[in-house]
Amino acid sequence: MSLHECVKDRLRDSSVLARSRNIRHNYHVLRPTSSKRVRRKGPVQGSLFSRAELAQPERPRRGRPKKPGAGLPHTRRPAVDSRHPHHVTVRMRKGVWNLRSQRCFRPIATALRKVRMRGDFRVVHFSVQGNHLHLVTEANDRRSMTQGMRALLIRIAKRLNRVMGGRGRLFADRFHERVLRSPTEVRNVVRYVLQNQHKHYANRQPPPVDPFSSANEALDHPTNGPPWAQPDSWLLRVGWLETSRTPPSRVDADTGRT
Repeated sequence: MSLHECVKDRLRDSSVLARSRNIRHNYHVLRPTSSKRVRRKGPVQGSLFSRAELAQPERPRRGRPKKPGAGLPHTRRPAVDSRHPHHVTVRMRKGVWNLRSQRCFRPIATALRKVRMRGDFRVVHFSVQGNHLHLVTEANDRRSMTQGMRALLIRIAKRLNRVMGGRGRLFADRFHERVLRSPTEVRNVVRYVLQNQHKHYANRQPPPVDPFSSANEALDHPTNGPPWAQPDSWLLRVGWLETSRTPPSRVDADTGRT
């Protein structure tokens, strides 16, 4: 075969190869895109475990675990304003003597008289029950409220421990606190506090005036003064007296005391 014939055969082969490449390229470009196979829906085998069992286990709660019997969470205290009084409840631990006795009530009244000297914290109404105390307080701000309650509770604990001959904590938990924002709320709370004996000792026919509360005017000592303070807010001076058509018994309009 001559050189001319060999070159001609090579050119013919290369043209055929190029033509075949173009055909393959056009096939890939022009072929339909929906060439995926459709999977038939068949029966699905059930799982041996439920979704709850297959889920991740619950993480343990972080932080200090809650003590048994502790009912008050350590949340942020409400804001304190001198215009709004607060209803405070303090509960004693088990084993503390009955507070409604003269040997235990006398140191509590003395502690209340000592706290009365503070100008930024005032205990206007109070009621001492067998294992808890109800207080209606006023304070200028949160710092005054915290320091005033701390001073009062420390004095009560020290004096009661001296009477009982013991030492250590006497209070079950942190004191409960509620802000009173309206005259109706203040009136309901004052009546609840001063008449709390009828709730706990209704079967004993208690006297109309609780001797272990601020309603007892006989606690006003001629030398040491009363164990309560005069109200400074409008709600405790006048506001709560104007919410009812029938005023409570033995109301002094100047002090707002029953």
